[in-house]
Amino acid sequence: MNRRPEPDHPGTWVTPPTSTFAAQSSEMNQNLHNFPAGSVDQAVFVERNRVLRNTYWLLAVSMVPTVLGAWVGLASGVANALSPGIGLMVFLVGAFGFMFAIEKTKNSAAGVPVLLAFTFFMGVMLSRLVGIVLGLSNGASLIMTAFAGTGAIFLGMASLSSIIKRDLSAMGKFLFIGAIMLMVVGIANFFIQSSALMITLSVMAIGIFSAFILYDLKRVQDGHETNYITATLGVYLSIYNIFQSILALLGIAGSRDE
Repeated sequence: MNRRPEPDHPGTWVTPPTSTFAAQSSEMNQNLHNFPAGSVDQAVFVERNRVLRNTYWLLAVSMVPTVLGAWVGLASGVANALSPGIGLMVFLVGAFGFMFAIEKTKNSAAGVPVLLAFTFFMGVMLSRLVGIVLGLSNGASLIMTAFAGTGAIFLGMASLSSIIKRDLSAMGKFLFIGAIMLMVVGIANFFIQSSALMITLSVMAIGIFSAFILYDLKRVQDGHETNYITATLGVYLSIYNIFQSILALLGIAGSRDE
């Protein structure tokens, strides 16, 4: 009998450090004093586009070590070698440790390498779920479906962020509270092992982190987030959580059909 693809580390639903939600526009505003009054709007536009462009570029690059990490995890079996409890602890300590390091190095040359190392680690941790799904008869197609679904959600939220004109800053605290609740209940379900609760949490995670993508990209476009490494971290975590949740749902449904 195939094992149902329920993540052994529900802490996959990880949120960026709270500094991601803090406004960082003071540095930009200070730099604008160097421009003549008539060119301020143009300077703001150029700066915001630069941060957004760098965010998309780094986000695309970050997928490479994620896929590589998942491959290494599958080939070596390192994630499967850990017991569920140890795996959860390694994931939580590693994820939050890396996020702390990213926030500390985001303004230095070490920021990008630390972020890419983090995405490699996340790929290794994802390999356990990927391996379980690949064990199903249609596992490869389920992974491709999850990838396509995640891509469609990202493109939709990215397009929506460029269309919406209103300030979405008020969403931040509600989304953060929702993500924390997801993580707490997910850790509780690690002990409860309820498939119904897992399905509910996965559906909620898709909704919450889809909104997070919209929120984070809108912050960049509005000038509230001026560091592309921090912006990339937030969007990456949302994409990771959405992919993991879709894959878990597809895997649970696929295991029931066999």
